[in-house]
Amino acid sequence: MKHTQKISITFAASTLAAAFLLCTTAVYTTIAHDRSCVATTIPGTGPNYKPPITGTKLDQYTSHPKRRLVIVTKQGTIKLQLFEKAAPNHVANIISLADSHFYDGTYFHRVIPGFMIQGGDPNTKDNDYSNDGQGNNGSNRLKAEFNAIHHERGILSMARTPDVNSASCQFFICVADAGFLDRQYTAFGQVTDGIDVVDKIVNLPDVTGKPHDSNSGSNPGKAAEVIKMYVENE
Repeated sequence: MKHTQKISITFAASTLAAAFLLCTTAVYTTIAHDRSCVATTIPGTGPNYKPPITGTKLDQYTSHPKRRLVIVTKQGTIKLQLFEKAAPNHVANIISLADSHFYDGTYFHRVIPGFMIQGGDPNTKDNDYSNDGQGNNGSNRLKAEFNAIHHERGILSMARTPDVNSASCQFFICVADAGFLDRQYTAFGQVTDGIDVVDKIVNLPDVTGKPHDSNSGSNPGKAAEVIKMYVENE
């Protein structure tokens, strides 16, 4: 029998509630938080969005400013810069997986408005919602590459289990400031185009029929499908 345990942690300084989902098969997750503390209007929405890292600061994180990780979804296309200077192993991993078509046919299985969208789980290719969030890419695990990149709107980061060195294939994109994740999760890129697509995905309705839980988020299923994922200008 599978037992699922939820551990909640309260951040007194910021009133953010955090939760990990643990079970016999590890769930790759981000810390969740209380959405009541998030403003209903998010700065930088839609056409007013600008990537958070630009100019000379961008030079600190990448030698390939024109390279893009392209995620073609049913809601539109998202393009991201990758920061190989900050997290070389994480960048190499996601490029390798994208090149092998690992992500094609997966979907963003966990969305939380005011926080993030999470995807990259190969388990989402089947028709069983109950195993979403538990998949990985085999025995390969990445050591944490925590860095100075601030988790904010548009930042790409890696999901993991409570073991900090357990990142595999699941990733997330922040839709709002999430600084409480800084130096706990490995940030390794940023959205340059398609933030409106991220916003569409984060607001898709749940398809599982489960009661809503602000910690675990909603699962939009195939509406958030990744049709293909690849790297351009390599």
